[in-house]
Amino acid sequence: MELFQAKDHYILQSGERALWCSRRDGSLQLRAATDLLLAWNPICLGLVEGVIGKVQLHTELPWWLLLIRQKALIGKLPGDHEVCKITKIAVIPLSETEPQDLELELCKKHHFGINKPEKITQSPDDTKFLLKTFTQIKSNVSAPNKKKIKESKEKERLEKRLLEELFKMFMDSDSFYYSMTYDLTNSVQRQSACEKTNLPLWRKVDDRFFWNKHMIEDLISIDNAEVDFWIIPIIQGFVQIEELVVNYSESSDDDKSSPETPPQESTCVDDIHPTFLVALISRRSRHRAGMRYKRRGVDKNGNVANYVETEQLIHVHNHTLSFIQTRGSVPVFWSQVGYRYNPRPRLDKSENETVSYFRAHFEEQLKNYKKQVIINLVDQTGREKIIGDAYLKQVLLYNNANLTYISFDFHEHCRGMKFENVQTLTDAIHDIILDMKWCWVDQAGVICKQEGIFRVNCMDCLDRTNVVQAAIARVVMEKQLKKLGVMPPEQPLPVKCNRIYQIIWANNGDAISRQYAGTAALKGDFTRTGERKLAGVMKDGVNSANRYYLNRFRDAYRQAVIDLMQGIPVTEDLYSIFTKEKEHEALHKENLRSHQELVSQLLQSYMKLLLPDDEKFHGGWALIDCDPSLIDATHKDVDVLLLLSNSAYYVAYYDDEIDKVNQYQRLSLEALEKIEIGPEPTLFGKPKFSCMRLYYKYKEMSGYFHTLRAVVRNPEDDGKGRAANLMKTSLAFGLRTEGPWPKARIIY
Repeated sequence: MELFQAKDHYILQSGERALWCSRRDGSLQLRAATDLLLAWNPICLGLVEGVIGKVQLHTELPWWLLLIRQKALIGKLPGDHEVCKITKIAVIPLSETEPQDLELELCKKHHFGINKPEKITQSPDDTKFLLKTFTQIKSNVSAPNKKKIKESKEKERLEKRLLEELFKMFMDSDSFYYSMTYDLTNSVQRQSACEKTNLPLWRKVDDRFFWNKHMIEDLISIDNAEVDFWIIPIIQGFVQIEELVVNYSESSDDDKSSPETPPQESTCVDDIHPTFLVALISRRSRHRAGMRYKRRGVDKNGNVANYVETEQLIHVHNHTLSFIQTRGSVPVFWSQVGYRYNPRPRLDKSENETVSYFRAHFEEQLKNYKKQVIINLVDQTGREKIIGDAYLKQVLLYNNANLTYISFDFHEHCRGMKFENVQTLTDAIHDIILDMKWCWVDQAGVICKQEGIFRVNCMDCLDRTNVVQAAIARVVMEKQLKKLGVMPPEQPLPVKCNRIYQIIWANNGDAISRQYAGTAALKGDFTRTGERKLAGVMKDGVNSANRYYLNRFRDAYRQAVIDLMQGIPVTEDLYSIFTKEKEHEALHKENLRSHQELVSQLLQSYMKLLLPDDEKFHGGWALIDCDPSLIDATHKDVDVLLLLSNSAYYVAYYDDEIDKVNQYQRLSLEALEKIEIGPEPTLFGKPKFSCMRLYYKYKEMSGYFHTLRAVVRNPEDDGKGRAANLMKTSLAFGLRTEGPWPKARIIY
């Protein structure tokens, strides 16, 4: 559709239809396409894909019109329904302010041979008026007016910051999806239960997942069938669609490409081998929506934070099979003050005060899904115990026969990175999975229905939850494919199918995590590959640190934008955030000084997952590789993590450009020959730092070493301080100190 700019309106036109958006008050009006002739000097700005809605970022600021500027085709669902992801948006002020370059695709009809749309020029009378007004404003700037100007600048700054978050939400997180012909808000089972009517798509949606409903309310309120064309229901969540080939003759050795993207040949259709379509659709609720530390637990309407319904679709020939699960925050009143790393959870209301809201949540869930099987993955010991105990008490008080409660201490069962132990859970609930069934429809209608759902949660309903949901969904999918005759009864899923399936679920986890916590999912490497590796553990530590820093200030703006999109009043004083950001700069310097302690804390936490039963964790250090042949010696970022157990040490190289560990070495302590402390080796000039060199044997050959130095925690630290820190690190190996090498001390 074409977007026109006129003096008083922005006009969207598609065929015989037109939508006029007032630049004075933000009102929307349906008009005939021929009315474009009545507009004042309309200029075609380019092409857009559709309307998202409008939002007002401050009561004293204009409305903004949100348009889909660019989309990407994700794939086609059964029935040849296209699903698209919003990749770019255009945000236009509904005011007399001139819009910045929107970078729209140009309309061939109005821009033949032109690269950029023309700017609207003011008439001489308009120009004189503006100049006169500006002169009057300038001459009347008194002390009170200067205060107003300062306030105005603060509002503009706030608006700019909120707009930045709005753009990031739509363009950086791969979060928003839509279909012009398929109802993405409803599962196959809910769609099949609805009577076949000629109602427009938006009138049949599940209200919980209609994410742009508030933003498009002005259109919804228009009592005219012509409005249906302009209303596009949009979901926030995740969609991926793949076609898989069931081929047992393919060698697993061929399947060693990057886990980030599946091999191209694995998705092609093979006439000999059976194929099936798999789609994963996650729908995030618009109720109690927001960021991790801003939205926890239940609210007074029974809605919970991070509530997501995930539907796995399998389509073979004319058969479509659907299985849904949900995730959502523990439905009690609890919170975490997010201004420190891994803050301690706390209960905000008593047991008795919580009962009615807990009941409201599950009455709504049972109304929608009939039966609920709760799988609670929080730790049964330590700081998470208080939340798990509160959950169980509420379940016992509710005492509903349609509610089943299962507790599975994920960290305890999967200790030592043995995430395959999740099978212990799926084996234990195997009969429940079979009894729950799934939705199965064909051209004739519904063959069977899913009877109940699994409601899975951990503390954040992100990482552990995604691993468990993927495991349950895989059990269901294999049963479905065997039922349809696509897989042999006694065979597991073929290697390449399994690999792509794992990638789909890992992508799902990453998307939901970015929407709620701001970073990709922890434990994503296991979901992608079925194995837990050191690189993944170290990446988890970095992602946890990222979540901590992101929470400090960006989440306040992001939460405000989400609330404004949903029509919820913003309660936080956003102006005070500006002051806090300045304070944050000072805190950031302090954090730099304590960065090594923070990373050590992270390492200590995640090494619990890494260590096998026969190794004991002794410590971890953030260091810098100062071998001048490998890296710039002036590089200040942490690029090496040294981890020590009772029988080995690990040197993991962290790449801050790609935000993960890209390689690591595990070396037995028996291969360690000696450790030296001395001045950093340099090619030019005097050494500025002390460093540590670890000599080791590789395949019984000597001459290998790692040269590492401490992270500069304080610019005022002298070489002696850093040498002392390195000495402490070296002595942690339990080694002895002996005589010198040239300008160095042999400590082992």
